[in-house]
Amino acid sequence: MNIFPDDKELKRLITLEDPAPLRETADKLRREWYGTDVYVRGLIEFSNHCKNNCRYCGIRAGNTSVQRYRLAEEEIIALTSNGYGQGFRTFVLQSGEDPAFDDESICRIIRGIKTSHPDCAVTLSIGEKPEESYRKYFEAGASRYLLRHETADEAHYRRLHPETMSLGNRKQCLRNLKKIGFQVGAGFMVGSPYQTLDNLVADLRFLQELQPDMIGIGPFIPAKGTPFENEPQGSLQMTLNLISILRIMFPYALIPATTALGSVDPDGMILGLKAGANVLMPNLTPPDVRKLYSIYDNKSSIKEEATVTDGSLSELVRSAGYRIVIDRGDVKSHS
Repeated sequence: MNIFPDDKELKRLITLEDPAPLRETADKLRREWYGTDVYVRGLIEFSNHCKNNCRYCGIRAGNTSVQRYRLAEEEIIALTSNGYGQGFRTFVLQSGEDPAFDDESICRIIRGIKTSHPDCAVTLSIGEKPEESYRKYFEAGASRYLLRHETADEAHYRRLHPETMSLGNRKQCLRNLKKIGFQVGAGFMVGSPYQTLDNLVADLRFLQELQPDMIGIGPFIPAKGTPFENEPQGSLQMTLNLISILRIMFPYALIPATTALGSVDPDGMILGLKAGANVLMPNLTPPDVRKLYSIYDNKSSIKEEATVTDGSLSELVRSAGYRIVIDRGDVKSHS
């Protein structure tokens, strides 16, 4: 069902200055589907090498000021074991598109995690791959894949990405992932250079077509060493409005309060939960390299807690009216 059949109404909601009724509707829906539960994913940023030259990304191949790193396979698996002891039951393995991690190494990591902790979910966020690679990851035990489409408009896509990349391939990757059986996550930046309200509506319409299980959005934040380093930051308010719209359009979805929200406002992630998000991603990457995964400037992170359910993060979430739970946090079934 098309909740918002009128594009003009969508544009009005995206730019609301008094979003209280929108927030209330979104929060009511998230409580109907997920109660007050907030799911946590242990984020491991295992490589900041990337072969691509996306114009907005701080770890783009052409940014020679970046100090590069790769974690060893054994270290990645050990980080998940430490996270398991803290209460994490989902791990997100994220990197640039790093050719050094071939299919065999990715599958070894997945199998290593699943052998030690078969009750955990492994999520990958490692970019565009051939369908046969995705199938190998799925057969090795990964069950979720995050691949933000960034923009659904062809002309806008071309202004953000190098000629070696294509929107058509990005969309096909998402469709391949769904066909294989992954729980699939897509999403976009809010306020990226040259973006229009029509572009944002196109993003929402593409998501309606795709029906992803997870939707991650965040405000555009400029990064040093990129062609967009002097562009203005995306709007927090507009991002929160869009989180609420997404919750209403996709009440079943897993929607994170992203790191980017916390980077533009100290209360950004809690505001994201109140707008309709229900996922947080504490960072389990080792502190000595965490700062090097600089996809944008002044990147915030939710640091790991002593346990998932105890500590300052859990108390903050409780104070906002929600609760962190120890759970894989799978998407609710939906048609």
